Amino acid sequence: QVQLVESGGGLVQAGGSLRLSCAASGRIFSISAMGWYRQAPGKQRELVAVITTGGSTNYTDSVKGRFTISRDSAKNTVYLQMNSLKPEDTAVYYCNAEGVYYRGSFYSSFGSWGQGTQVTVSS
Repeated sequence: QVQLVESGGGLVQAGGSLRLSCAASGRIFSISAMGWYRQAPGKQRELVAVITTGGSTNYTDSVKGRFTISRDSAKNTVYLQMNSLKPEDTAVYYCNAEGVYYRGSFYSSFGSWGQGTQVTVSS
């Protein structure tokens, strides 16, 4: 299958910045989209930002103008630059990728999640 490994979380003061990274590995044929989700305590997981192969991006309203998603297709890696962080951005951030991978002699679609990385913003 396809594995995702995230890095870059941590503790930061309000107004600060963090950069998350997520690298996909495995028998990848192609990745159609990569994105970031987050889940705060007691809340449902929500989409933060997504980027497609063509470079199209989409952000949840609360992070527009503050977060930037980017992708290095050659490295199968997606980044999330988070600026002007607020305490309400505190959550576990999960990477997600969708695409096609080699499965023996066949191709099969996949949807994979990373293990999550904690982002804590102090006031």
